[in-house]
Amino acid sequence: MKLLTTQQITKLTENGHPQNRDKDHFPVVKLFTPDAQATWLLTDLDYEFPDIAYGLCDLGMGFPELGDVYMPEIIALRGKLGLPVERDRHFEAKYPISVYAEAARMNQMFTENTDILERAKAKLANERCLVL
Repeated sequence: MKLLTTQQITKLTENGHPQNRDKDHFPVVKLFTPDAQATWLLTDLDYEFPDIAYGLCDLGMGFPELGDVYMPEIIALRGKLGLPVERDRHFEAKYPISVYAEAARMNQMFTENTDILERAKAKLANERCLVL
């Protein structure tokens, strides 16, 4: 299986265009190690350097973070049993990346748990209201 589909590459590149870079995009693709605990939710590819992706990176050590990742490293990565990184073909983003990142910080790991994601969404909405 290809790690990214042509449609995903197109959307990631579009999101990575300078005019779109600072937006709170919905993740386009979820990658994971089937034999380890690493997960990446990617929102965009750098427009000038398409080997660099941006998104939520959780290496399974309790410190998920938003940041850049070098795609050739993900492609080359193997887990404990030697299995390559895979794309979750069933993942559909229901929240923008900020919500997944906040939920991961609250949970100390990536989660798709709706209750945690909704709490993260509410927390971010409350923080935005306080700032205004």
